Amino acid sequence: MSRNIFSLLLMLALAPAACALTVDELVQKNTEARGGLAALQALKSLKTTGRLSFSQGDSSIELGYVALARRDARWRGELSMQGLSQVTGYAAGQAWMINPFQGRRDPERISAEDTKDYELQADIDGPLVDWRAKGHRVEYLGTEDVDGTEAHKLKITLKNGDIQYRFLDPDYFLDILVVDQMERRGIRREMETELGNYEKVAGVFIPFAQESGPKGEARGQKLVIDKAEPNLAMDDALFIFPQVAQ
Repeated sequence: MSRNIFSLLLMLALAPAACALTVDELVQKNTEARGGLAALQALKSLKTTGRLSFSQGDSSIELGYVALARRDARWRGELSMQGLSQVTGYAAGQAWMINPFQGRRDPERISAEDTKDYELQADIDGPLVDWRAKGHRVEYLGTEDVDGTEAHKLKITLKNGDIQYRFLDPDYFLDILVVDQMERRGIRREMETELGNYEKVAGVFIPFAQESGPKGEARGQKLVIDKAEPNLAMDDALFIFPQVAQ
């Protein structure tokens, strides 16, 4: 084999490796696609209002949805229907719930195991930004087909032990699919969430549409955001365990 042909074959063999993206490069591209680190850090709080619907077979229900997130890892969610509101709060590693739909009018603390479900929601930047400082581990697993798109696949081993896969659009590097793997009370669950309809709020792109469901099944849970309000003042009392009058 001539030296020129050997050199050409070597270049072709090395080309894919040379073009491969690293974890840090993908995280940076995702951060930039969302608006950039400065815009993300300038987002001190976010209130989103919309509708959450659940469908199974021919039946479906729709609830009013309000979520509050604050940069200091505080989160509150409200689901409302027919004059009743289920309220969930998270602050300082503790979560609680008021669930009148199950006949409970007083707040109840959520177990440490189930509190894991709210830790990510309270992270206003998401797990990829400053992932090392947060104690997560991120791996790049190459590309995988997501509804006809060869998306970049990142595996995130969260500090709390849960695993999350994030799929980034190859052109815009925004999240288009999230797969959560978790174990609660000995039962392993795997949920898929498709993200779309991104809109810019205070310089940050936020998905205004989400469809979720168990992996391999129909995504019967749909969230549509109608309004997003950035940097509102939010009282501490909204997030901490409510005081019950004696």
